[in-house]
Amino acid sequence: MPNKLRLIIIIFMILFTNNAIAKYDKLAYDFNFINLNGKKLNLGDYKNKVIVVVNVASQCGFTNQYDDLQSIWNKYEKNGLVIIGVPSNDFGSQEPGSNQQIKTFCETKFGITFPMVEKVSVKGDKIHPFYNWAKRNYGKSAIPKWNFHKIIIGKDGKVAETFSSMTNPSSRRFTKKIEELISN
Repeated sequence: MPNKLRLIIIIFMILFTNNAIAKYDKLAYDFNFINLNGKKLNLGDYKNKVIVVVNVASQCGFTNQYDDLQSIWNKYEKNGLVIIGVPSNDFGSQEPGSNQQIKTFCETKFGITFPMVEKVSVKGDKIHPFYNWAKRNYGKSAIPKWNFHKIIIGKDGKVAETFSSMTNPSSRRFTKKIEELISN
């Protein structure tokens, strides 16, 4: 086999076998957050459901995605979808408020009813363990590059897909993935 072809195959394998090489010594169900009311939110309570974990910020240009996240929650919650909003001030300091301010903003401006957790770091030295786990098991695409990055956990507790901030939750690409995972 020519060296050039061998190199192309190796590159292809590295780029497209991202989660196939994951070891998953833990599942998403092994992690928890603290909700905006100060109570523990165990991801283990959502076993056999599809979970969307999205880092959010109140002062971001993508904040209007709250409307679409709420619509997706309304449409698919009865089918086993859970959306969890994870406020983070890691990108452009666009979530400077307290947890109470975040709660009030989300409820009054967008009517958010899906679970929201306390503000955490989604990157860097103080990264929340869930995000570190996602990065370790799914690779670079699990690392939020900006606010409203979406990590979808399948019913098996593993990262099934990630979507950047640019992908709107109402997009056909996103909803198709949700529908596919819910039906499996």
